[in-house]
Amino acid sequence: MNGGLTYRDAGVDLEAARATKARLSELVRGTRTDAVSSDFGSFGGRFRATPGRELVASADGVGTKLKIAFMADRHDTVGADLVNHCVNDILVEGARPLIFMDYVACGVLNPDTVTSVVSGLAAACRANGCALLGGETAEMPDFYAPGEYDLAGFVVGEIAYPKLARRELAPGDRLIGLASSGIHTNGYSFVRALFLGRLGLGAHDPFPGAEVSVSDILLRPHRSYLSILERSLEAGRVRALAHITGGGIPGNVDRVIGGDLDAVVRSDSWPRPHEFDVIARESGADEAELFATFNMGVGMIAVVREADTGKVLEEIRGAGCEAFICGELIAGGGKVHLESA
Repeated sequence: MNGGLTYRDAGVDLEAARATKARLSELVRGTRTDAVSSDFGSFGGRFRATPGRELVASADGVGTKLKIAFMADRHDTVGADLVNHCVNDILVEGARPLIFMDYVACGVLNPDTVTSVVSGLAAACRANGCALLGGETAEMPDFYAPGEYDLAGFVVGEIAYPKLARRELAPGDRLIGLASSGIHTNGYSFVRALFLGRLGLGAHDPFPGAEVSVSDILLRPHRSYLSILERSLEAGRVRALAHITGGGIPGNVDRVIGGDLDAVVRSDSWPRPHEFDVIARESGADEAELFATFNMGVGMIAVVREADTGKVLEEIRGAGCEAFICGELIAGGGKVHLESA
């Protein structure tokens, strides 16, 4: 109990996940057709539907953040989490969303709960300009614990910003961090092990050092960056994006920089939100563990030319999101270096 908490202690083995992904890669590649234009491991899959048109699809879930929703009996935010996460993933590939479909599975259907979940889905779809085309509600008695459900979503979009897909990057390009709205949807097995386990807090207890509850902090919706980045993307000022999800900054920036560049990220160049300071203090986890598990206050990283940095910062901040220069690209071999003063 006195040692630093790790994600493995909370039941998530990142090394096993990486090894499994490597084994799955060959199975997935075996299904490729000539219309598939993305590689395994991309944030979203690109598909050329007809000449001149390219679709991007992605699927995801909310994960064990749902456990917090169950405890708090609050279900109106997890749908937005799902939509916004999926929209961000295809935005990285240069796409705007067209349609979204959901899958809700439960043991016994509670109409109020499902309605609350779908209200969050619908609100986020409207905000992102995509249609909630349909979905599936599966009732499976004895499969899920009473009051629990699972939630997954599937988005399809169309390439609107082809420059992002090309990722024409060079040494000297700057990294701009876009502030997260909190923990988003990754690291919740760690979060639950810490707050509900080690610290013994309930969903409605005060969050340490804050005037709001644990669930108020932990159920903040995952932020969508589509409208925030729209002006910069339309002007062609953003060269690449990395959505900071599972694996944190090191495990996501390396997915977009290519094999001949390294990214230097200055981890002390942005104000760390209170919840991450609490997680660091109370868990005793080292910085490498924290940055491999959480977004640490940065939900998206944009790569821009040095000359465009000021304008992009202005546009992002004008859209209501805090942003900061957090590093740069250098010649290298596809690695991410976290540095601090």
